[in-house]
Amino acid sequence: MSESLSTYIPKNSIQLVLNILLEHPIPIKIVNKRATKHGDFKIMKNGKAQITINNSLNEYQFLLTLIHEIAHFTTFKKHKGVKPHGIEWKQNFQHLMLPFLQPSIFPQQLLPYLANYLKNPKASTGSDVQLTYQLKQYSSTSNTTIIFEIAQGSLFTYNNKTYKKGNTRRTRIECVEINSKKTYLFNQNAEVLLVQ
Repeated sequence: MSESLSTYIPKNSIQLVLNILLEHPIPIKIVNKRATKHGDFKIMKNGKAQITINNSLNEYQFLLTLIHEIAHFTTFKKHKGVKPHGIEWKQNFQHLMLPFLQPSIFPQQLLPYLANYLKNPKASTGSDVQLTYQLKQYSSTSNTTIIFEIAQGSLFTYNNKTYKKGNTRRTRIECVEINSKKTYLFNQNAEVLLVQ
């Protein structure tokens, strides 16, 4: 494991991650924050696999994303041609993640949310509103707010545009972009900047 990778994950998880990477070696590239994803797994044109992970994640988000992406790699090696987040990936992710679910790695208050998420993991941890909210509590540098926390009618900015929060549907929130008056649907976990 590269020295830099160990600075992004909880100290007590380093040996477990090292063991996984010894069994499943794959290059891991740490990149600047991307708005649409925390990490990804891809097969490059030369046929080699690579994982990228955002450098903006807190250590718990980073570890969860890392194991999520390694699960894609192990699934790819065992079952080429299956759905990216199908049953094979879910089982590999659960198997890889289980040893990390301990209070020496994750804070005690996060463990129930992680355990609940891992019962049936989705393509993105962002689809689990409560887990996302709990993970965000450990991000000290962020001045953003998760959209489901703000009051209906509040103004916020996202990607340099200003919106007004509207009604909440089942999984999305209707928001009106102020200049165009168009309605957009936001994921409940979207990180936005509240207009004061």
